[in-house]
Amino acid sequence: MTSRSRLNRRTFLKTAAAAGAAAAFPALVPSTALAAAGNNAPGNRITLGLIGAGGRGVGVMKDFMAHEGVQVLAVCDVDKAHLDPVVAAVNKHYGNSDCAGYGDFREITRRDDIDAVLIGTPDHWHVLTALDAVRNGKDAYVEKPLAYSIHEGRVLSDAVASEKRILQTGSQQRSDARFRQACELVRNGRIGRLHAIHVGIPGNNKTCEPTWQPQPVPDGFDYNMWLGPAPWAEYHEQRCHYTFRFILDYSGGQVTNFGAHNLDIVQWALDMDASGPVEISGNAEFPTSGLFTTATKVYFECVYENGVHLTCRTGRFGIHFEGSEGSIYVDRDEIRAVPEDILKQPLGDGDLRLYASDDHVGNFLECIRTREQPICNAEVGHRSSSICNLGNIAMVLGARKLRWDPATETFPDSPEANAMVKPTMREPWVLA
Repeated sequence: MTSRSRLNRRTFLKTAAAAGAAAAFPALVPSTALAAAGNNAPGNRITLGLIGAGGRGVGVMKDFMAHEGVQVLAVCDVDKAHLDPVVAAVNKHYGNSDCAGYGDFREITRRDDIDAVLIGTPDHWHVLTALDAVRNGKDAYVEKPLAYSIHEGRVLSDAVASEKRILQTGSQQRSDARFRQACELVRNGRIGRLHAIHVGIPGNNKTCEPTWQPQPVPDGFDYNMWLGPAPWAEYHEQRCHYTFRFILDYSGGQVTNFGAHNLDIVQWALDMDASGPVEISGNAEFPTSGLFTTATKVYFECVYENGVHLTCRTGRFGIHFEGSEGSIYVDRDEIRAVPEDILKQPLGDGDLRLYASDDHVGNFLECIRTREQPICNAEVGHRSSSICNLGNIAMVLGARKLRWDPATETFPDSPEANAMVKPTMREPWVLA
């Protein structure tokens, strides 16, 4: 079986990208549920399937269930310790036994009576599950980051467009009035010419021992399915569930965890939702032992074609915009500016107004019915997760400077970096 070439600093510089094509993904069977309605809105009830019943997936599912006209009909998780209690809770909520539980996501994505899926899997599963959903006539809400790799994000975004599906990326800061205000002020020149953006993300909130031993796979846990397209590795409890995000085979650490939110707002403020930076450099600290492989101290820089410099580093969570005539700082608790009058002057009739949403899940549900684009659609999510991936690539390579072409989504001068744009997948999984 081929192994997936991942962003692993310990091995990447010692080996070439894995070779060999993976076996073809099983044929996709079109759904008839929404196909019969074409692009028209479904009925008043939107039926939903949850794929990935961990803490975040269940939390967002509850947001869906709080909206009238939504019914969760199916839940999928490879760990029955997660799956069974969630199915029971959903059925108790509705007072029936309509919600079914599955261990294979395709049992949901290919059900004719499911309108949309909520994907809360580990990052390395986001695109495979979403791609099967949209190709089977489903709309999709996909937790951030949209994609584990840049290539996967491009494939999914293109598929969403060609299949005319609705996809919302779970970057909910786009539906926060505070972040929208900051972006509108920047876009309307209230701080003068923007020249620098500083993003802070928290340090790792989990640790692991310097040595580890394989553990027996718990009963009811389909570990091979959990690994999916990632390389085979012996089981350990810290490899899975929440702490997967600190292993580069499955995620990108705090860059893709918290950084994805703030970097998405950076893209919005720069009017770069269909593009990205042209230069990246990185310097980070990585673990030298134990299971975890993502950066413990993050630092990378990006330069955009308009000359704006972006830095992302471990520190206080927030975004600081610097301009020639002032600055704005914003996070989930506050927005402030220098001078303070910047926040006191309302936008005028001729000023640019950005897409307004005050309910990220509600915005997605509305767009399922209207077939309009949601605030954080597939291309937006792809471009924002690409910044995360670019930063991790630069940090893994310890790159002083990498040129990036956002139009072709390639590194013109670096075969090593290009190999990390499109990692291989473990058989039988492949992007078709």
